[in-house]
Amino acid sequence: MVTAKVWVLKKHFEGFPKNSDFDLKKIELPNLKDGELLLESVFLSVDPYMRPYSQRDMKEGDIMIGAQVARIVESKNPAFAAGAFVVANSGWRSHFISDGKGLRLLPSSWPESLPRSLAVGTVGMPGLTAYFGLFEVCKVKPGETVLVNAAAGAVGSVVGQLAKIGGCKVVGCAGSDDKVAYLKKIGFDEAFNYKTVTSLDEALQKASPDGYDCFFDNVGGEFASVAINHMKKYGRIAVCGAISQYNDSVPQKGLYVQIPMIFKELKMEGFLVTRWNNRWEEGQKALLKWVVEGKVKFHEHVTEGFENMPAAFIGMLKGENLGKAIVKV
Repeated sequence: MVTAKVWVLKKHFEGFPKNSDFDLKKIELPNLKDGELLLESVFLSVDPYMRPYSQRDMKEGDIMIGAQVARIVESKNPAFAAGAFVVANSGWRSHFISDGKGLRLLPSSWPESLPRSLAVGTVGMPGLTAYFGLFEVCKVKPGETVLVNAAAGAVGSVVGQLAKIGGCKVVGCAGSDDKVAYLKKIGFDEAFNYKTVTSLDEALQKASPDGYDCFFDNVGGEFASVAINHMKKYGRIAVCGAISQYNDSVPQKGLYVQIPMIFKELKMEGFLVTRWNNRWEEGQKALLKWVVEGKVKFHEHVTEGFENMPAAFIGMLKGENLGKAIVKV
């Protein structure tokens, strides 16, 4: 019999999450039935979406939501062999039992030299969010100018690199000078630290005097309110996230978008990557190819130890990570 460790939501977050909002528990797992598998988590993902989704979908006492790369320890399911690696959405668990539904085997073309953690990062959900958000929602074309905020994060860093592959000029912003340096290293044409510029309006104007054809918004709030005024006529805005608002105990006022949207005839569209579940393999294959070729570079912020899941999650929400935040068990 296997004992699994799990992190549960002890108390719904009020404002910024705290360590005391979580509780570490142990669960005895039953023996496998026919058709089932026993898996152990190897890498667990912490992502911004967990903050609003926990409020919307979870009850106090539920196991925290999230994805992991897991290794199959034992299998009584002919479709899955022991020792294989899968991506699962089984929450913050060290071990779990599955009937195989919803598990995604890592592609057979996955190189041994590539970290498997990328399957929940650049070649996983965050990378696919960038891929479909940029190519299907923004519908970027060569020669256009793309603006990305939270550009050094798991999604934003991929958006910028994919836009460069698509022949675009890319402007990114991030919250530290180290992150700005990283953006320039991976090919962003312009990058600035939004925390140190004297005027966001002037920084956006300086980075692209002619404005922006596409804006990939991960932040919302004041940034989006200012950026929308710098869009070109017929510009497209992909609304991916709103991390500036997730921890607000009092809702922000604005954004008032109607006037610039009318006069510039803009298109703004919110999206969830699950819309393209039927094209997951297509996107993953493209991302994996670009990573192997060195056209898409990655950086992981790795926290060691399952017991540090809450700390990794809180740190990610504070912007402590460069690239994808991962917990290695």
